[in-house]
Amino acid sequence: MFWDNVAGVYDVFVNVINRKTHQKLKRIVSSLIEPDDTVLECACGTGLLSAVIAPKCRQLTATDFSEKMLKRAEKNCRSFYNITYAQADITALSFEDGSFDKVVAANVIHLLDNPMTALRELNRVCKDGGMLIIPTYMNKDDQGKTSGFAGAAGKAGADFKWQFTVESYRQFFLDAGYPDVKISLADGRIPCAVAVMRKALT
Repeated sequence: MFWDNVAGVYDVFVNVINRKTHQKLKRIVSSLIEPDDTVLECACGTGLLSAVIAPKCRQLTATDFSEKMLKRAEKNCRSFYNITYAQADITALSFEDGSFDKVVAANVIHLLDNPMTALRELNRVCKDGGMLIIPTYMNKDDQGKTSGFAGAAGKAGADFKWQFTVESYRQFFLDAGYPDVKISLADGRIPCAVAVMRKALT
């Protein structure tokens, strides 16, 4: 699996190549977490956001499809004692309905064949009135052209299924039934748009 193969070097991308974006992303996400929150994080990777969510919340469940990414996250976040780690498929979560106050899924929507299936699962496990926080890399420029990053990542094996601009990302959530979606941009070498919305009533 591509993500198992890059787990050992992914922190270079996080902390060096795209540092500016990720520093702002961490500030945006951490500002949305409250002390009594139980939080689910899907696609936690090597723990970029886990490390800023855990100090702010009561309990964090950090999941990823890649076992090696999870092991790296556990190592990077070993100073936090309120994190539970689990391997999970974002499109078929094992958690009960309404289990979490906040649900975070960062930089994964663009990699999925069926992102709407994942979105329904994230919505399902979120409590009524809870918050979905879904950051994703912007892999198209303002003219709608695929960015150099998306092209290179695809050739390396990351296999981007969806390519978004800020406006097309906003429209994705509007089409999915989230009229209250708000988008914040973490700008940098590879920008990341953070979509924030309340659970949709079904």
